[in-house]
Amino acid sequence: MAILLLLAFGEGMKRQLDKNRRSTGENLAVMWMGETTKPWKGLPPGRPIRTTIDDIQFLADRMPELKAVHGEINSGRTNLTYGRKTVNARVIGTNYVYGEDRKHYPVKGGRFFTIDDEIQRRRVVFLGDELARDVFGDGQPVGKTILLNNAPYTVIGVMQKKTQMGVYGGPDSNHGVIPISTFKAQFGRERLSVLVIEVKNGDDMKKALAHVYQLLGGKYGFDPTDDRALPTWDMVKSGKVTKNITIGIQVFLGIVGALTLLIGGVGVANIMYAVVKERTREIGVKMALGARTRWIIAPFVLEGLIYTLVGGTLGILVATLLVTATSFIPIEGNKVLSFLGRPTLSPVIGVITAAILGVIGLLAGYFPARRAASIDPAATLRYE
Repeated sequence: MAILLLLAFGEGMKRQLDKNRRSTGENLAVMWMGETTKPWKGLPPGRPIRTTIDDIQFLADRMPELKAVHGEINSGRTNLTYGRKTVNARVIGTNYVYGEDRKHYPVKGGRFFTIDDEIQRRRVVFLGDELARDVFGDGQPVGKTILLNNAPYTVIGVMQKKTQMGVYGGPDSNHGVIPISTFKAQFGRERLSVLVIEVKNGDDMKKALAHVYQLLGGKYGFDPTDDRALPTWDMVKSGKVTKNITIGIQVFLGIVGALTLLIGGVGVANIMYAVVKERTREIGVKMALGARTRWIIAPFVLEGLIYTLVGGTLGILVATLLVTATSFIPIEGNKVLSFLGRPTLSPVIGVITAAILGVIGLLAGYFPARRAASIDPAATLRYE
């Protein structure tokens, strides 16, 4: 029961943390605007690098190996007004691929903006779920008009609720998203806050980033090896670190559970030693009549296996019932379960537990049995 519960907790946490990590996006790299730290072709260090909206298409045309590239312009705090209610929130101008890149999936009845919305500079806005609730309460936002800094926008979608482990610029649930072309028209800004690339395969990220630095380094005049010119969050690299951490936690929990089983195995072995001692005269008679060693060992090994089988079966049943019971606990509004996940049993956990139980049962019966088989028959017959 102990090892199953510990490994189920570790498995549930691993799956939930992986889901939380992927909810921000997969195979992405986020680049902020920085300053050069190296001189380059006579230019001094300390120069600011500021990419613009044009750089999005600039990279897309020259890097066909990318799955997508988009830019983001952050407005900081912007007034969103509906009726008599005004909420101060972040508004991001970005490209239509942002919806898929950043897992902004709409609830039923809504949508994310399309390439046509971006080309035609439509005044449409996609809201995070918490922001939508702040503005509209329990009402239905899709199709309604809100004022964004006194400019009318149509709400076309609301993001599905998601739990994030890694964010930049704040949780996705608290911001609104509009086409980058519309953002430029209203706010008059074209300098990007961040530039984001998505690769088709995570293993290609390092090569893709080097290509980005080379292209933008040539355009803006900075050393392509100067990683401070465009400080970067490589989500592929950080994802591997997170995965290793969760594996380490699982291994630790498995070791703790295995040690618990080992202690149980010692208890079974002590019982078997007591059984051997109790049957000393019986063993001596069998050996005096010509019983072979394996005839003496086999019943004790079988008895040890039966002890662990019965105890293990009961433990598995209790652990399964407890894990199943957690599935009835509502995860909505439960911050612990939404971040750490529900305990989850998997076939791998079952196989591992059964293997450990089998080994412990075998050892718990074998060593007392070997001791029984090594007893001198003459000594056993005199044993009281």
